[in-house]
Amino acid sequence: MRLTLTIASGLIAVLSAQALHAGEAQDIVRAAVDYWRGTSSHGEMTMTIHRPDWERSMSMRTWTQGEDRSLVRVTAPKKDRGNGTLIDDNNMWSYSPKINRVIKVPSSMMGQSWMGSDFSNKDISRVDDIIDQYDHSILSEEEQDGHIVYRIESIPHEDAAVVWGKEILVIRDDSVLLEHSFYDQDDVLVKRLLTLEIGEMGGRMVAMRQRMQKVEELDEWTEIQVDSMQYDLELRDSLFTLSNLRNPRE
Repeated sequence: MRLTLTIASGLIAVLSAQALHAGEAQDIVRAAVDYWRGTSSHGEMTMTIHRPDWERSMSMRTWTQGEDRSLVRVTAPKKDRGNGTLIDDNNMWSYSPKINRVIKVPSSMMGQSWMGSDFSNKDISRVDDIIDQYDHSILSEEEQDGHIVYRIESIPHEDAAVVWGKEILVIRDDSVLLEHSFYDQDDVLVKRLLTLEIGEMGGRMVAMRQRMQKVEELDEWTEIQVDSMQYDLELRDSLFTLSNLRNPRE
């Protein structure tokens, strides 16, 4: 009986430690998402799409509010100016001034390229899905440049509406995302988001330059450079509307 109780006590201790570890991992992931977005934000970015025989860049303005709302509007070059994407909760719309139409992006197209880049519609639509639709565990911790860096494995719930078999995130102790890797259902690495430059902006340290790249296409990638960023602003609700997507008022 004493042996049985000892084994049971040991098992409970192990399970409790695992639960605490998982909770810590989820807290780290949540903090990284919240840190990047803030309660609200407004920024200017440059997206560069590179291919073996061409390269093009677009300037964009972005706004976010809470976990559910975001707006992206292209400001340059002239031929792309006015193109926009609006996200409100689980809904996503795109607008093209060339055809003067707002189009709701169906779930069947969420895996397709966003604005011709290596980012998918899904990549930018619900960045916070990874918080609640995945189970997280810390694979390792190491010191790097004066910071503790966590390597976290994120496995989607069985009923999660995601295409990935797992995701691996590398996050610094100040909530800066260093790396985000995406694996298919066969545990094969498909693409990776790497932070190439970190700096202070909007009163906090942020990933100022990131590159998304498919593993099998080494000479194809998309970089996003943050040119300016402000956080925790008072933004009008009318900013995140279909009317403002079509007819910008700011």
